[in-house]
Amino acid sequence: MNETPPSYIDPRSGKTYPLSIVRWCGDDGAPLLLEDLPGLNKNDIVTDDHSLWRYRAALPVPVARPITMGEGMTPLLTRTIGGAEVRVKCEWMMPTGSFKDRGASVMLSLLREQGVRHVLEDSSGNGGAAIAAYAAAGGMQATIMAPSSTSPAKTLQMRAHGASVELIPGTRQDTSIAAEARAPRFGLSEIFYASHNWHPFFLHGTKTLAYELWEQLGFRAPDNVIIPCGAGSNVLGCAIGFGELLRAGEIDRMPRLFAAQPANCGPIARHVLGLAPQPAMPTMAEGTAIAAPIRLAEVSLALSASGGGAVLLTEERIAAATLALAGLGLYVEPTCAQAAAAMEILRGDGVIRNGETTVLILTGTGLKAGPRIAELLGISVP
Repeated sequence: MNETPPSYIDPRSGKTYPLSIVRWCGDDGAPLLLEDLPGLNKNDIVTDDHSLWRYRAALPVPVARPITMGEGMTPLLTRTIGGAEVRVKCEWMMPTGSFKDRGASVMLSLLREQGVRHVLEDSSGNGGAAIAAYAAAGGMQATIMAPSSTSPAKTLQMRAHGASVELIPGTRQDTSIAAEARAPRFGLSEIFYASHNWHPFFLHGTKTLAYELWEQLGFRAPDNVIIPCGAGSNVLGCAIGFGELLRAGEIDRMPRLFAAQPANCGPIARHVLGLAPQPAMPTMAEGTAIAAPIRLAEVSLALSASGGGAVLLTEERIAAATLALAGLGLYVEPTCAQAAAAMEILRGDGVIRNGETTVLILTGTGLKAGPRIAELLGISVP
């Protein structure tokens, strides 16, 4: 565990803020990260803890009583997809069915240590479910703000965990604006904005994905990691985690990181590819349909600095990949099937070559996307 806590840092201005005062953004509203941490080595792993908390020595501050439900240590399978052997990281095998449990567990554990008792989140799906579940497990209150168009099946999971759900008229962006205006930017108050998109503690939960891949691959880095990308928390988490391992001398190079986004709503991919912005359109990959990601610059830099890049995907390719994965026994949301679709394009273009170790990150269970998958199969469900 790090003896000296890092500071919050605005990566664009370099301004820092002490970690002792809870906050979710800079004084001027800028998104924050944490200063670089040294990482850990093999001997620091708590080997008898079969959750992401086995890597607690890599976290920014000690946590006496983590809020955990066994999240992390998801299977890493070997499969042949699109004619190539790849590794598949089954992140949907989490307590609430998505990778967001990593960030929720770490973020809420650290915030509870700092005295936060009531959290606010804005989400239309997996993020809200994870925050609601981990707040319940940690004896905390949760309020989730969601667009009024959100599927009742998704808000049901949040309500079942005891969260207060507020439906906001308008777009997903309207919901974010309403949430950001609800709570003070810093300091303890009646409610704290514990946003999975804004708070840097969430990224230090998602970075444990990098540590797991390193350990599961025999303490080495893969060559390529393909990640479904909305706001970019998994991209930044991998960049932070593998960066720490590089600083600790545990790996000798960074893997190439690739973001997969729908062509109908892919602002990060368009930025990385040098394409002009375009208005967002509906997409079946709804979990990555973030029209205005707050860390666009940081995510784009992480992708390019790794030597990776981004792929834009048509709805047809996303649909085909969803059903192809299901045919292999991998029942996942169209959102995360984008990783498989992107891999085929990258191989076809010669960017990813045979013999390289390529990992596809599959982020959410298909059980949350039943109506959409029924549409792809051409059947009706009650």
